[in-house]
Amino acid sequence: MGENDVTAAERIVAAVRAAEAGEHSRDDALRAITENDLADVLHTTIGDHGAQILCSGIAAAPGAGVGKLCLSVDAVLDVVDSGGQAIMVAMETGPEDEPGMRWSSGVVTAHGGLASHAAIYSRGMGLPAVCGVAGLIVEDGAIRVDDVVVAEGEVLTVDGAAGSVLLGDVEVDAADAPPELETLSQWADEVRRGRLGIRANADTGADAAEARALVAEGVGLCRTEHMFLGDRLPVVRRVLTALTDAERELGLHHLEEVQRDDFCHVLEAMDGLPVTVRLLDAPLHEFLEESHEQNPMLGLRGVRLAMAMPDLYRAQVRALLHAVSARRKAGGHPIVEIMVPLVSIEEELALARAGILEEVEDAGVEGISVGTMIETPRAALRAGDLAAHADFMSFGTNDLTQMTYGFSRDDVETSVVVPYMDNGMIDRSPFDALDREGVGELVAIAVERGRAANPAIKIGICGEHGGDPNSIAFIAAAGVDYVSCSPPRVPIARLAAAHALLD
Repeated sequence: MGENDVTAAERIVAAVRAAEAGEHSRDDALRAITENDLADVLHTTIGDHGAQILCSGIAAAPGAGVGKLCLSVDAVLDVVDSGGQAIMVAMETGPEDEPGMRWSSGVVTAHGGLASHAAIYSRGMGLPAVCGVAGLIVEDGAIRVDDVVVAEGEVLTVDGAAGSVLLGDVEVDAADAPPELETLSQWADEVRRGRLGIRANADTGADAAEARALVAEGVGLCRTEHMFLGDRLPVVRRVLTALTDAERELGLHHLEEVQRDDFCHVLEAMDGLPVTVRLLDAPLHEFLEESHEQNPMLGLRGVRLAMAMPDLYRAQVRALLHAVSARRKAGGHPIVEIMVPLVSIEEELALARAGILEEVEDAGVEGISVGTMIETPRAALRAGDLAAHADFMSFGTNDLTQMTYGFSRDDVETSVVVPYMDNGMIDRSPFDALDREGVGELVAIAVERGRAANPAIKIGICGEHGGDPNSIAFIAAAGVDYVSCSPPRVPIARLAAAHALLD
């Protein structure tokens, strides 16, 4: 058997056993295994096949899945209810599609890239996904790629690692992580623990439990807008569209009630570990059927919405504090950090923090930290000012990349990034690997200025770059305290952090 015929699982076994036998050090064992090796053993894969490739796009989330073509949430649920598997295909996805995505075996979209809704959600759920498929048209009851038409209900296979969609049922190989991987991961933790923490992005109790099982050291990003999906969308819409104070008050009361249980589940799953809860950051076009903003991602969202509607964040904070109190009464030890999103100026954070702390004082709950998300170039440059009002800062690198480049994270991949890569102008998408020269410099500036103003401040990164090995190497050198990534990427992040600190 040649070296190229050795599987990733076999390399992991050999590296660990050699270290245990004293043939080389644990550090050598860690160096011998790549992040790609971990990806190979942690995700389902497709081997050799003769199936026809229907279309190709951006490899947005690894893994492989087989199922019947479904063009709606209802179609997915019908297939799953009958005992089948589904592949959800859409021109693009939004919050209303997430119940269907959750039950799918794979996701395919015509639009979007690595930082699109479909990509981020799929990576978070461990679903294979292919996005930005040029030429894919969704028609009534079918999809069409060039001259090929596939009717809803026919079988497709999604290869998220290759970015391919295949016709028919292709055999999928199960993940084959050997027991030695756990030993290797523990050695990686010995190298990085106390130097670079690994948290997970988790929006539900189930997500948090999965992350903890994968040895995440807390939740670095709990996106509260993701708690209002599917049949919960009207809860937020009722607040946003209220015409009177009385209507809005009723809507906020309902929102608060809904979130209490959600927060309780997350805090229970992560008891004793930090949970960073991001207050509502809802681009209006994702939650309103009609939004007239020209660029919703740069519009009335995050803290800007809270400035226009102060009671919105207060309601969320009350729900969270209720969950903290309930957890403590049950004998638990919740550690909560409240994060204010999309801040650009000091006054936004100061006002938001004051409102949060008023609710904290009224509730009589101690030990709550308040911080901010660094997502705009101005926030990075003025990090020293913001640090005066923050116990922690966490970089949202998806939005920071979008705003630094002036790229739309939802649709720039196929129109700009791919041609730029084909022409050799860039090596990788900046939404895949952190742009060190531009976005990275803003991160470094913010870390330096934030720590100069507040030496005790904690600093994390919670964008998807937190799970990218190449980005983690830069992040570790920048002096960040922790990264947070989708739960399925936690094992890879643990190894990547060790690699960065060994070099």
